[in-house]
Amino acid sequence: MTATFQTTIEDTTYNGWTNYETWNVALWIGNDEGLYNLARRSYSYQDFVRRNFEDGATTLDGVKWDDVNLNLVELDEMMEEL
Repeated sequence: MTATFQTTIEDTTYNGWTNYETWNVALWIGNDEGLYNLARRSYSYQDFVRRNFEDGATTLDGVKWDDVNLNLVELDEMMEEL
């Protein structure tokens, strides 16, 4: 019996999210009580951002709440589960 090992494992996600930016804003929403409550009152992620942040506002980690790299579909799905 021979064992084969996969040597080309390439994880293209960030902790299960599309990228760092999406993970970071989801982390802030899920772990900050004030943001969590604001998100629960929003219809979508874009609605959440529009209601609560000025243009160019960032998380404390420096990620823009309206960053072009955000996966809005993933964030909307996350917000539906809040």
